[in-house]
Amino acid sequence: MPERVAVVGAGIVGLSTAWFLQEHGVDVTVHDREHVAAGSSWGNAGWLTPAMTAPMPEPAVLRYGIRAVVSPASPVYVPLRPDPHLLRFLAGFVRHSTARRWGTGLRAYAPINRGSLAAYDELAAGGVDAPTHPADPFLACFRTPSEHASLVHELEQIRASGQDVRYDVLSGPEARAAEPALSTEIGAAVRLHDQRYINPPAFLAALADAVRARGGRIVEGSTVTGVQDEAGGVVVSSGSRAGERYDAVVLANGAWLGGLSRRFGVRQPVQAGRGYSFSVTGDRVPRAPVYFPAQRVACTPMATRGGGRLRVAGMMELRAPDAPLDPRRIDAIVEALRPLVRGVDLDDRREEWVGSRPCTADGLPLVGATRSPRVFVAGGHAMAGILLGPVTGKLLAHGIVTGTTPPELVPFDPLR
Repeated sequence: MPERVAVVGAGIVGLSTAWFLQEHGVDVTVHDREHVAAGSSWGNAGWLTPAMTAPMPEPAVLRYGIRAVVSPASPVYVPLRPDPHLLRFLAGFVRHSTARRWGTGLRAYAPINRGSLAAYDELAAGGVDAPTHPADPFLACFRTPSEHASLVHELEQIRASGQDVRYDVLSGPEARAAEPALSTEIGAAVRLHDQRYINPPAFLAALADAVRARGGRIVEGSTVTGVQDEAGGVVVSSGSRAGERYDAVVLANGAWLGGLSRRFGVRQPVQAGRGYSFSVTGDRVPRAPVYFPAQRVACTPMATRGGGRLRVAGMMELRAPDAPLDPRRIDAIVEALRPLVRGVDLDDRREEWVGSRPCTADGLPLVGATRSPRVFVAGGHAMAGILLGPVTGKLLAHGIVTGTTPPELVPFDPLR
């Protein structure tokens, strides 16, 4: 059993892994190149929705044409550029966008999805002072009744894979009665039951505080530049600091995972799938999460010290993780959402943000041991990181201290 473990990355996956390692009595040090929740854990929608968590590559993705994905206004945007890494990722993504492989991925996700909310409850019971909120109602909204058929089909497939999925189909008037902020453009909705959401920055801050309170060290502004597996331990180097020796290291640095993990046999390309968000307020802010699948726009109420605001998040953009924010993507979200809601001031925007979600070509995370028995990875969750971070950390921590692989993690072998 390792006594000292370094975790690279202070997002939801890294901090959860650190917290659950502490449950086993392990001394942890977390390194982050910026600060707690600096990456995709900060500005996402905060949804804890196991009923909607599935691999990104699916047959419907292939319906997007080249003309659509190269438009900055498209929900899925792929800027054309000569990038061998991106081309390799796209080729693998298309190869996995079949009904058979998507079904295999659903069955891989089912066990870990089933344990996702319970892992949040363990964090709360163990002293993480931040709530999860019931998403009541959680509405996926459409302009016409015929548009919801694809989501209903997906929910039935997820249910068939072994998950408990409960939902109702609502008419437009029923949807507006459940959520008055919806406009008359909404002609149908699917209401999901038993889902939750969080305020991501507040939750990550509380989780970091809990790790520190138990004796963990979080080193911010510490870019890990090297990991060396040597006799007797792993040496982790960051910037100009001399390397520190640990018994094991967990690489949980999101879209930057490939740079450190490749030398340990992880060959799956990890591509930044960038999402955008901002916050607004208004006279009629939705009181629970609302999703617009056709537009790929998510809305979540966020309680702050200054009052309630609505976080609007969405889009998928395959671009370098450190590329600057593209204001055209914010404009695309605003124009897609404007006719669908009322009483929300979309022109008074704050906290405009872009974050890089780590995506794999087969749509499955990378969680487990590498070629080195001392080097582990935890990442590649795409848009499911905020949901699956705690359960990933729990299972991986168990595997690290016992030297075994939990059955839930077998499909996510980083060396596949």
